[in-house]
Amino acid sequence: MRNDTRYLPIEDYGVVGNLETCALVAPSGSIDWFPFPHLESPSILAAILDADRGGRFRIGPTDSFETDRRYVDRTNVLETTFHTADGTATVTDFMPPAGQVDHPKKVLYRKVECTAGTVDLEVDLDPQFDYGRAEASIESVEKGVLAEGGEERTLLESPVALTIEDGHISGNLSLEVDDTAWFLLRCTGAENANTDPNAALEETIEYWTDWAHDCIPEDDCAFEGSWHDAVVRSQLVLKLLTHAETGAIAAAPTTSLPEDIGGVRNWDYRFNWLRDAGFTVQALMNLGTAGEANTYFDWFMDLCRADDPEAIQPLYGLHGEADLEERELDYFEGYRESSPVRIGNGAADQRQHDIYGELLLAVDEMRQHGRELTDDEWTRIRDVVDYVREIWDQPDAGIWEVRGGDDHFVYSKVLCWVALDRGIAIATDGDHDAPLETWRETRETIKENVLENGFDDDVGAFVQSYGTDALDATGLLLPVVGFLPFDDERVQGTITAIQNRLVEDDVFVQRYDGEDGLPGDEGAFVLCSCWLVNALALSGRVEDARSRFEALLEYLNPLGLVAEEIDAETGAHLGNFPQAFSHIGIVNSALYLGYAEGHETPGPAPMGIRLGEPTVNGAHSQQSQ
Repeated sequence: MRNDTRYLPIEDYGVVGNLETCALVAPSGSIDWFPFPHLESPSILAAILDADRGGRFRIGPTDSFETDRRYVDRTNVLETTFHTADGTATVTDFMPPAGQVDHPKKVLYRKVECTAGTVDLEVDLDPQFDYGRAEASIESVEKGVLAEGGEERTLLESPVALTIEDGHISGNLSLEVDDTAWFLLRCTGAENANTDPNAALEETIEYWTDWAHDCIPEDDCAFEGSWHDAVVRSQLVLKLLTHAETGAIAAAPTTSLPEDIGGVRNWDYRFNWLRDAGFTVQALMNLGTAGEANTYFDWFMDLCRADDPEAIQPLYGLHGEADLEERELDYFEGYRESSPVRIGNGAADQRQHDIYGELLLAVDEMRQHGRELTDDEWTRIRDVVDYVREIWDQPDAGIWEVRGGDDHFVYSKVLCWVALDRGIAIATDGDHDAPLETWRETRETIKENVLENGFDDDVGAFVQSYGTDALDATGLLLPVVGFLPFDDERVQGTITAIQNRLVEDDVFVQRYDGEDGLPGDEGAFVLCSCWLVNALALSGRVEDARSRFEALLEYLNPLGLVAEEIDAETGAHLGNFPQAFSHIGIVNSALYLGYAEGHETPGPAPMGIRLGEPTVNGAHSQQSQ
């Protein structure tokens, strides 16, 4: 059953959205995932998690067909073109972005246009409100069919007659060349809104193309070259996952797509992780999206203002919700029988000490781009740094949120060092009041502790946690965050050890080889593969880095999207999709590679090479003050 043809490969999907929620669209024309009104809301359509009970909305040919798909250039407007024996038709899917165009954001538009011959199509809508838990009532109305369940309702506005049978809404249409039909799935609050579908499409395309054009520099820069299109698509994915109201960025638009087919590593990623902050801000600022970077920065600074440092969580809802109770939907079979299906995420209750360093990385990155801290913001940052002085020597769950118990993770210790290091730099640069001598003493103590306990002479590398010989891909980040220079033999030894033990097919990098308290396997992390590219590029091994990066980009789906992980044996995508951190990794790897090859960077030199201390073969490294 795990190769069940009812389920498509994860990488077959495209994604559209309105800056509040997203829908996943299959090559068959079926929308198999659609939470509403927000990403973290219950689903209306979830066939990707249960082919029989989840619900879908398909518009596609009745006969056999082949499919081509593309995004309208530099947009999140998706075109699915069907080629049948008798003709060709294209379904265009989009949602107007919230607050950006003069059309209701709560409408999912589906335009069907015949461009050759004749095409017979079928319409099938099976709404399953509240993850299928709410009983739906369905009735015919003047414009189409109205379905209600729980607190939500949808109106499928249709140009053809629709029938209702056993909770399914269906219809058929036949189009000849140049015929066009519009289907509008109007969700709660937009049932009677005035709409002009053609104008909505035109303005949505205009919004996305203007935004993407403004953000990606046109001149020779780090993002030009063979990877330019991948960077543009990654930029558009990050924007799509950014909540219009708050600026928070979801890790992914989906829940419970498995890291191991048939396994239990199925998590809800529709939240914002603070650990992403530093590298996200770096990507956004260097893409030219200063507005998004500043809004995102304001969002997590608000979280710091609302909570004392001890209460800061690793992740929050997209509106700042702290209660993310993890629950299981035991009636859903899961993608290809990968259960349980989870909503909410228990990692919100973990202690992850690395988040404080990542927050300081983000603050420092913004400082490098000219952002000045207010007195109140500095007070909150100073409180964070003081708190890190108190807890750095305690165990935690680590960046990977292991569920096998807390440990003394090397990366967590290093990021505590980063919190002190960047706190000192920010205070010094901004002439802020701070106990600098005390902070410097603690910074040195942490570094000595890590060098003594985190480096294994027998392995020749920094290990995952104290007292173990397990390796962790986060070891690749130690020079990037400035803990040691790239030409340090311990850094180069760690890169070599990771290549020997965590790398498959010269491209794919596993997160670690230690135990994490969960059964089963997982794929190679796309983000970790990008970390290796960065480490090699900044170590002067630019050709090696470039070849690995270009090989990795070959595994993006034809639309330029990528999941959290990739199966090194099959190339199949695993985990939630599309994954923000994977696309952030692509952007930052392009940045590092472009810098290493001598191209101009859009802003200050990238993180890890800012202060210009020479390392291997002329690359540069950030050094502590």
